[in-house]
Amino acid sequence: SGYEVRKNYLLAEHVFYLPVDTPANAKKFVHLINPEVSIFTKYDYWYHYFKELNKQNIPLFVISAIFRENYSVFKWYGGVERQVLSFITKIFLQDEESKSLLQRIGITEVVVAGDTRFDRVVENAAKPKVIPEVQAFCADSNVFIAGSTWAQDEKHIAQLLNQYPDWKFIIAPHEISESRIKSLTELISEALKFSDIVVLNSSPNLSPQTSDLKKFSDKQVLIIDNMGMLSSLYQYGHIAYIGGGFGVGIHNTLEAATFGLPVIFGPNYYKFREARELINEEAAFSIKDQDELKDIMSRLQDTIFRVHSGQTAKKYVQDHTGATEIIFQHIYKR
Repeated sequence: SGYEVRKNYLLAEHVFYLPVDTPANAKKFVHLINPEVSIFTKYDYWYHYFKELNKQNIPLFVISAIFRENYSVFKWYGGVERQVLSFITKIFLQDEESKSLLQRIGITEVVVAGDTRFDRVVENAAKPKVIPEVQAFCADSNVFIAGSTWAQDEKHIAQLLNQYPDWKFIIAPHEISESRIKSLTELISEALKFSDIVVLNSSPNLSPQTSDLKKFSDKQVLIIDNMGMLSSLYQYGHIAYIGGGFGVGIHNTLEAATFGLPVIFGPNYYKFREARELINEEAAFSIKDQDELKDIMSRLQDTIFRVHSGQTAKKYVQDHTGATEIIFQHIYKR
């Protein structure tokens, strides 16, 4: 969860779950914290918290917000959602379409700033965490990195292993429960788990000669069975696959794109604007079955095409940065 990733974040005095959104909890929590400013992001709209913040005249901002015409807030039955929006001091939006939709229902305290995720992934890419064990595994090979995968994604990826024996594959499943890792290792029995590398690499009985990259050179697949590594893993890749496209929707494509990797994902991507735009620029590719995955992998064996596609993805991310500065200036000058 987000909590597990951020619970030790150094710039925060406290990291905790927000208590359940009830009138009593909201009143007690806001009184206890007594913030000068409150900031929520994207899809976090909490009726009682927002009402209490508004009641106590505490400025409330929502950042990276996005709205679509089919959202219930724009329907006849969306009165409660519209009231929630009325509690907000200012909404920072991702696009002009959202601004037009909100203006139609009388919400005018809005600014089109963009999506702060772009700033975040660029910042992460500028100083990625070095992971020696992954470096050792990758060595000088081309590397296919599959992030936030689900079972259906993994079944397709497994079919590539024999076809591309000179490529290394790193798979970071969306869930790392014992049952998920077990099913993945059963699917790809020859895979190495990251936790096994760490244990082996830290053994006091190993000499420097046995703990170098040769130890991993005969393995083709590495399974990442811990949290918080994915955004740094992409620095070692040449092609990225983003999971979720055969389920409820794809996960974060920007983390891979910012490292200059062409991105592949399944068919359920339409609600993600960046995915649509990356596809239009041939920086990302959607597949609906195994044959299409094999086709795009074949195309991406052309180094010139692969590098151009990846650099196009990187430029797309860089061209959409700046939201954080816009938001900061508005809040700071209020």
